[in-house]
Amino acid sequence: MADDVFKALADPTRRRILDELADRDGQSLFEICARLSTRHGLGLSRQAISQHLAVLEAADLVRTRREGRYKFHDLNTAPLERIMTRWLRPDAPENTP
Repeated sequence: MADDVFKALADPTRRRILDELADRDGQSLFEICARLSTRHGLGLSRQAISQHLAVLEAADLVRTRREGRYKFHDLNTAPLERIMTRWLRPDAPENTP
């Protein structure tokens, strides 16, 4: 599980996506693409951003929810908290599901 998180965080585009979701949760793919383009000058296709989101979902850093025909993306910080606890508080009990 931690390997997936590190793989997901290794890419700067995925880190920017997480930054945008930290700034405002619950964004659609269209909103994420627009914010990456206007704020960071990234001219990636929706397909490319969708592939990055799939990697983030596989690492459980992003969770999705559907409302009607819309799909919204939310940041999940639990995997980061588990990794942080692993090294910053090694005496704490590990909460691995």
